Amino acid sequence: MKQALVTGGTRGIGGGVARSLAEAGWSVIAASVSQSELDSFEPQDGITVRLLDVTEQTSVQEVFGGLSRLDALVNCAGILVRGDEYDIDVFSKVLDVNLTGTMRCCLAAHPLLAETRGAIVNTASMLSTFGGPLVPAYSASKGGVAQLTKALAGKWADDGVRVNAIAPGWIETEMTQGLRDDPERTAGIMARTPMKRWGKPEEVGALVQWLLSEHASFVTGSIYPVDGGYLAM
Repeated sequence: MKQALVTGGTRGIGGGVARSLAEAGWSVIAASVSQSELDSFEPQDGITVRLLDVTEQTSVQEVFGGLSRLDALVNCAGILVRGDEYDIDVFSKVLDVNLTGTMRCCLAAHPLLAETRGAIVNTASMLSTFGGPLVPAYSASKGGVAQLTKALAGKWADDGVRVNAIAPGWIETEMTQGLRDDPERTAGIMARTPMKRWGKPEEVGALVQWLLSEHASFVTGSIYPVDGGYLAM
């Protein structure tokens, strides 16, 4: 059975990815920095949970060093601090989690993935394409994730490791709850979204499932929007 590790895999988009992969027959490790999230995670066949802080090299080494096999890494751990990211300490923290944390996990997973000729899926964003005035750190980090994905795809192609990224749009998660509770903001978002609805984490999971499959065996270095057409408008 193939094994995947999903960072940020106990909630939001990461949770949807973990559930989607488990339902497709993968053995999934859903990792989170929060012990309370691990404790409250609803058990599901095929998913085990692990504590992982992507900003701590020791934590990353402990988790990946304890694996005997890995076929896929999905980097979904991420934070956004709307309105506070012009504080340089907050800015640095967001980049450490979203961008440097992604790199830490990619580097730790690479030897294992080279053995299985596995794949990585990183989480970029619509804001990899355009800026978010209230979230400069998030925007910068996600732009960085997109370029990191391309760089690693080129570097590790000879090892048989494919590296792609998803770029989610407006998805029904805890991160977007405040926007979904605001009728005015929701109306503005829906006005630009051709499909006129919020996406679901499981829909992002379906794209990840394809990117990790043999159906995408000639796909690497690409960024895939899953946004109901938002970027097309």
